[in-house]
Amino acid sequence: MPIFQVLILAIVQGLAELLPVSSSAHVVVAEKLLGLDPSSPQMTLVLVMLHTGTMFAVIAYFWNQWKKSYFATADSFKRVAIRIVWATLLTGVIGEVIIKIIEKTAFKGAPKAEIELLFGRLDLVAPALAAAGVIILIAGLLEKRRTATFVDHSADLRAGATVTMRQAGWIGAVQGLCLPFRGFSRSGATISAGMLVGATKERAERFSFALAVVLTPPVVARELLRLLKATHEATAAGTPIDLHGTIVSALLGAVFAFFAGLVALKWLSSWLESGRWYLFGIYCLVASCVVFYLHTIGY
Repeated sequence: MPIFQVLILAIVQGLAELLPVSSSAHVVVAEKLLGLDPSSPQMTLVLVMLHTGTMFAVIAYFWNQWKKSYFATADSFKRVAIRIVWATLLTGVIGEVIIKIIEKTAFKGAPKAEIELLFGRLDLVAPALAAAGVIILIAGLLEKRRTATFVDHSADLRAGATVTMRQAGWIGAVQGLCLPFRGFSRSGATISAGMLVGATKERAERFSFALAVVLTPPVVARELLRLLKATHEATAAGTPIDLHGTIVSALLGAVFAFFAGLVALKWLSSWLESGRWYLFGIYCLVASCVVFYLHTIGY
């Protein structure tokens, strides 16, 4: 893959991944416009490596906040660790069940059933974007209607300050719903879910991105194994895949995505603090219309 294509995808991924507007939808559209196949093993590995770059951006950006709220004492770490395990367990169970149901229904009778084969379908990306937009819009508008009260955000960073088990459960469950669908913004849906069940925006944001750090490594491993399997099958068929070139492109993209992700995180936090969360929902709804239009004209 040419470096300029990697750079474009990395910038799109880095800016969109950490904003609640679905990076996967934006990257899929960018890949389509560049003439690439979003469902190919090479491209899905590149995408998850871009996610890895933004994962390190998350760690770099939130580290000081996590130290104050999650790592200040052994008790505070234990509290958040239990909630992360609980939320991740729900994510894995719900996500895997939905993926298996889709693979057994959408690909019934097909010799190859992989959820990734649907990732390039803009007619599926568009409604997923719309669904995320509705959730974000509802959470943002309800938050604006609440009685304005002074909140000491420094207290929110005190030792042990995190979401409740109930809130963590809802956030993890919604994250599971996001896994199979490109366009259903993970950060947008999980932060909004936390807000809807009573968590402050700041706590929901910190916890959501902590979950992202835990979720990214197994997703990378899944797509790497998929690429290795596809490479073996392609070699046996006499059409070998350039595994080395794909990995180099993926690693380069991760570096670019890291820096773009830092910029996006700064913007996201400022919008959270200024009460403009609902505008991301409006953006997702507009983007959904654009994606559906691209589908109708043949992309």
